[in-house]
Amino acid sequence: MIEWHMAIWKPLFLVCLGLGAGTVVAGGVFALITSIGFMARLAGKTHTGKYAKIYESCVVLGGTFGNLWYLYRFSVPFGTWFLVLCGVTFGIYVGVLVMSLAESLNVTAIFTRRVRLSKGIPWVILGIALGKGLGAWYFYYYMSGI
Repeated sequence: MIEWHMAIWKPLFLVCLGLGAGTVVAGGVFALITSIGFMARLAGKTHTGKYAKIYESCVVLGGTFGNLWYLYRFSVPFGTWFLVLCGVTFGIYVGVLVMSLAESLNVTAIFTRRVRLSKGIPWVILGIALGKGLGAWYFYYYMSGI
């Protein structure tokens, strides 16, 4: 009787624990994105403030579906063009998010003041972006094993 009882409660407990922990972590990530003003700044810079709710919904849906794909590795039968489109849009999203975070923390201003850099700041930013892109490409091409 006890073995049957444990066979039901242990997996149920683990499912609840996993869902609860995942919800807390996802909430923290979305709270970070909201607190740095990423969506508001993006909508303001592109003059598309009326679509801010759609932006937020897309981030939540993208995070949800991305996690589901990562966990279950289901097939998405849209071909190479879809893979390229996803890669470009994911890269743009991560780039904008990183630059928004850096801007909100004034990292670029502090860095340029520390190294006494007055000219060529766009080239430094481009170098950072290219380095991040090449590093991600190297990781996913050679190191990930996918």
